[in-house]
Amino acid sequence: MSSDSEMAIFGEAAPYLRKSEKERIEAQNKPFDAKTSVFVVHAKESFVKGTIQSRETGKVTVKTEGGEDDQIFSMNPPKYDKIEDMAMMTHLH
Repeated sequence: MSSDSEMAIFGEAAPYLRKSEKERIEAQNKPFDAKTSVFVVHAKESFVKGTIQSRETGKVTVKTEGGEDDQIFSMNPPKYDKIEDMAMMTHLH
């Protein structure tokens, strides 16, 4: 992975291409439970982050950032946000 100084060649676009070193360290240390963190299909936002609250036969209850939805997808840990090599990701959607 290249350093933040190497990203300077991308100018104003750099923050959109990679998190800063500080943000990357914070993301690596952020608590994450792969068994309960999911993406939920959302009509306007495409996908929103959610947390599984309970599992019953044929039904999963998810708390989302703002709504009720029915289809869920596994979520990658925060450390993979803006990662350059998508092959490193656990889940692709």
